[in-house]
Amino acid sequence: MSTPATYIVVDIGKTLSKVTAWSQDGRLLDRQVRANQACELGGVRRLDINGIGQWLRETLALFNGQPVETIIPVAHGAGVVALGDDGVLFPPLDYEETPPSEIMAAYQKERDPFAKTGSPALPDGLNIGSQLFWMERLHPDEMKRATLVPWAQYWAWFLSGSACSEVTSLGCHSDLWAPEEARFSPMAQRLGWAERFAPMAKASDAIGRLRKELAAATGLPDSTQVLAGLHDSNAALLAARGFPEIARKEATILSTGTWFIAMRLALETTSIASLSEARDTLVNVDAYGWPVPSARFMGGREIETIIQLDTRRVDIKPDQPKLLEAVHALLERGTMMMPTLAPGFGPYPDGTARWINAPVEWAGTWFARRAAICLYAALVADTSLDLIGSKERLLVEGRFAEAEVFVRALAALRPESEVYVANAHNDVSFGALRLLNPLLKANGGLRRVEPLEGDLVGYKARWHRHLTGDPV
Repeated sequence: MSTPATYIVVDIGKTLSKVTAWSQDGRLLDRQVRANQACELGGVRRLDINGIGQWLRETLALFNGQPVETIIPVAHGAGVVALGDDGVLFPPLDYEETPPSEIMAAYQKERDPFAKTGSPALPDGLNIGSQLFWMERLHPDEMKRATLVPWAQYWAWFLSGSACSEVTSLGCHSDLWAPEEARFSPMAQRLGWAERFAPMAKASDAIGRLRKELAAATGLPDSTQVLAGLHDSNAALLAARGFPEIARKEATILSTGTWFIAMRLALETTSIASLSEARDTLVNVDAYGWPVPSARFMGGREIETIIQLDTRRVDIKPDQPKLLEAVHALLERGTMMMPTLAPGFGPYPDGTARWINAPVEWAGTWFARRAAICLYAALVADTSLDLIGSKERLLVEGRFAEAEVFVRALAALRPESEVYVANAHNDVSFGALRLLNPLLKANGGLRRVEPLEGDLVGYKARWHRHLTGDPV
């Protein structure tokens, strides 16, 4: 009798890198996590490509001798790697590095209209096109001979030696894709980048087997297949489609981590022109090539700005009762944070962050501050959801699905929608797993969120009046 196969998902996020092992029937067998490190070359911040690679070799070796059949890479969308005959030509740029102003000014003149790409002009290197434009000036000789691959597909190449590109990564606010035409954008073609990208593959395509040297070093079978892989938020979308409450229905998925990304599965066609370019709405492209109206803000980073990385988080289970208890006093006093804590991003990119009636000892500052920033995240998420026409059903997944003040406030702010939460840690990985078996059902199902008690509607109205400067 043959041993059941094991599948591995490699998920390279902006803050954390994760490896999960799964059974054929969708049971989580193991999970390993590493914090990505800050890196620099030539005074420019870079992605932690070497550190992640070394950790990945060591982590895959933990599955030595196991019947690993397939590895699926997943990664954030704002990364691109230049490959040469001998491998990586130079470490890829970190999207939080700001290109020189003259580079950005020149690049802005090259960009296609938002109505063509569904890709807003974003700060720093969040548009992959701006990274490529800068890379050609930082590394001109290398770029002339480079084969380009998106960040997720770099890890597919790392594992298999086969280079490819894939639509969810290229269609992720890159400036490089025309979603309604399903091809490279006019700018990408005009500047010669389209022809430099590795050949297109579907996310579910097996592009090769595990490199022999990696198989030898890790003890994994050299017959292990490697898929092309996909953008992490789109993997969360695939996971959501595995729930009967969401599948083939009008619904929006709010994926939460460093970024809060809302993606609407709309039953009617939504034109790119109907979205607000200036408020961080965009079009993603799903694993089947379909445009997905989306909105985003840097929710996880904003929450961390207030509570700091070395403090107890807002999603710690034992703290939830105390955080919920703090809400009543916050609503009574009108304590609120105004946007934005991540300038340049989200639905209020030009806002100036400030407290209204800042939390003080009356409510226990420690719990009040954390509860207040959860209310803030719910208000910003509510705005983003409105911008893409979200209705009927909302599924919150990812780390902050366990932050009760956040999800319950969101349910109270959107009484016309059914709000659900899913497992907080493995939805991206489970979605990637569904590339192998689209009929795979998630264990545990969804939980309907009970709206937060209190006058959230009035609180929202006061928040919006503060935004507009009207008397409160």
